[in-house]
Parts: sequence; structure tokens; C-alpha cells
Amino acid sequence: MNHQITEIQITPIKPQNGIVAFASLLLDGCLYLGSIAVMTRPQGGYRLVFPTKKLGTRDINLFHPIEKNFAQSIEKAVIDELEKVMNRNDRHDCFNTQPYRISDFRS
Repeated sequence: MNHQITEIQITPIKPQNGIVAFASLLLDGCLYLGSIAVMTRPQGGYRLVFPTKKLGTRDINLFHPIEKNFAQSIEKAVIDELEKVMNRNDRHDCFNTQPYRISDFRS
């Protein structure tokens, strides 16, 4: 089953605990998924972290992909868009995932 991932929006943030941006997207034109954190990987590159809600001492998953190929499709689409946004704003070298300085995000 192929799903259509569209309207990906990337919001870069001042890097914090490895998070460099938040992403949202539209799935199959009818389901909005937001607050997806984009984090740097220690070995380089990025990974996605899907939102959770803390209830007492437990973290409850709000949503996340359960099929590996679909998860990889979402990750690729979001990271491709992140690369475009960061390169367009001249704030990113796709081979350098070192933390940014605050001045990197000022216009």
C-alpha cells in the first residue's frame, strides 16, 4: 500500500538536546501529523522522534509508524525537505550535523 506524503513543513529551531527542527506533514491528503522532532544522530545524519504525552510516569505515543518501510518513507521525505530548507537558508551543510550557534538562525 502506497501512501502519499505531502505538504511537509519544516520549522528549524535553535538546537536543543539534539533537536534541530520540527516537522509536520499531510498523509494521503486527509491526515495532518505534526510536532515530529528532527534530531541529529551521534554518527551523523538525522532521525525522527514522534510526539508523546506524559501521563503520570508513563509516556504515551500519540502516533508513530508501525511498518518499517513506511517509517523510512516518512523519514526520507522529511529529511529531504529539511535539507532543502537548511540549504535554501544557507544554514546547513548536509555533511555537518554539529550543533548550530544562535547566530546561525538570525536573519
